[in-house]
Amino acid sequence: MTHIDPHFDPANNPAYDLIPDDVADLLPHLYATENDSDPVAHIKWFTPDSSWTWYVTEYDPKQRLCFGLVIGHARELGYFSLEEIRQARGPLGLPIERDLYFKPTPLSQCR
Repeated sequence: MTHIDPHFDPANNPAYDLIPDDVADLLPHLYATENDSDPVAHIKWFTPDSSWTWYVTEYDPKQRLCFGLVIGHARELGYFSLEEIRQARGPLGLPIERDLYFKPTPLSQCR
């Protein structure tokens, strides 16, 4: 059984603000980088209790839809819903976090 601290409040932790407003304003809109040979990832999310990682290169704030590199069972480019990411939990019940120390990086360098 998974145990979550009843006092855990993601609203008080910046790692759970997956797309802060200041970063959202800088993210290219969907399809803006489709012709770039090596688009830049602006945000990195990860599961602290698993090995999944998402690198966001584009974002549509109206649809709340992201595009980028997902590293899980395989490495693949694709779309992912911000709402689904917010609701997802790892095997120990932990939510996905934003890497607060991640700097924009070309996708070719994301591991």
